[in-house]
Amino acid sequence: MSFLAWIVLGLLAGFIGSKIVNKQGEGVFLDIILGIVGAVVGGWVFSLLGASGVTGLNLYSLFVAVIGSIVFLLVYHAIFRRT
Repeated sequence: MSFLAWIVLGLLAGFIGSKIVNKQGEGVFLDIILGIVGAVVGGWVFSLLGASGVTGLNLYSLFVAVIGSIVFLLVYHAIFRRT
């Protein structure tokens, strides 16, 4: 995937993931980073389950990246929960 495709996929996945977990977006830059990290985490999780990870700029890859960003946000909030 090209660099621009990773940014677009990251922005979409990060925004959707942060809306599901936090009920608000994190901002454009953090949503992009979250989505790219989510794509990596989602690809790793899906490969552990025997499925393919991110395959390009398509709906399946967006789904994998959103699942990865949700997992990443849940783990992050569980570790760094502020009381």
